Parts: sequence; C-alpha cells; structure tokens
Amino acid sequence: MASNRHLGRIIALQTLYELDFRRESGDTTLDSEEVLLRNVARYSEMVDDVDFIRNLVEGVTAKTSELDTTLQPIAPEWPIDQIARMDRAVLRIGLYELENGGDVPPKVVINEAVELAKAFGGDNSSKFINGVLGTALRNITGESTDEKPNKAVTVAARKKAEATKQTKATETSKKEIGDDK
Repeated sequence: MASNRHLGRIIALQTLYELDFRRESGDTTLDSEEVLLRNVARYSEMVDDVDFIRNLVEGVTAKTSELDTTLQPIAPEWPIDQIARMDRAVLRIGLYELENGGDVPPKVVINEAVELAKAFGGDNSSKFINGVLGTALRNITGESTDEKPNKAVTVAARKKAEATKQTKATETSKKEIGDDK
C-alpha cells in the first residue's frame, strides 16, 4: 500500500505538472479529467488506489489559490510564480496533504515530498521543499522549535537565487558575445 501511494503521488505530480504547464501556455483544449485518466492508465497494472490520486489532483487543483497564499509567506524570497514548476507542484501536494491528509502522518507527507523533489526537482529542491513544508507543519500545529523556522528555506532560496543569477549572467554574456560578432 505504501509503495502504491508513492506511485500515486508520482502520477498526481505528473498530472498537476502537465495541467500547470498547459494552463500557463494558454492551452484552451485542456481537459483535466483526460490528463488524469491518461496518466493513471500508464500505470494501471501497478495502481490500486485511483481514488487517492484523484483526490490529490482534484484537491490541489481546487485549492491552488489557498495553498499558494499559505506557501508565499513561508518562502518570501521566492514568489510562487518564480518557484520552478516541479517544485511548486510538489509543495502544493505536500501542503494539501498536511492540511487534508487525515490518515497520513505529517512526517511521512514531508518525506514523500522530499523524495519527489529528489527524483524530479533540481539540485537544491529537496532541501527547499523540506524547509518550506517543515515550516508549514509548524505553522499548522503551532509547535515551535529552538531553530529559526525559515533557516533551511532561506539557505535553499539563496542557493537557488545564486544559481538563477549565474545562469542569467551566462546567458547575457553569451548573447553579448554573439551581438559583437
């Protein structure tokens, strides 16, 4: 059952990623049910709990605005639209499960999100996801810790910002060199 739920989260992530990408691309033919069914069909022999996947996808889709509103103050250095699409989808799934998961322990939810980030995100994604969802959990439960709650988020955000700046600088340099020729 546990590995089946892990696969279910992967399918939900694939579906949410595609839906987000197609919405941002202005796709007017988007049919979220068709995308979900296609992704589930690919793994039909290995998936038993299609309702779990459907609940994740429909829940995250229905509450995207509320989830983003909750996530934004936790990682203020990264506006939601600047977070990598994959990381954004993982964060939304994780926060949705933390707020609505019921039978899944919060630490399992965070661990699953971190594993998704390791498998599908960038180099620092797992640390960023862990920091954001850990802070979200503390905010939800009201528990406090001795450490600064946003420390991991801030460190991961700085690393992502530095990498982004470096990439943009490299692209600008290449463009300028190309313009001189």
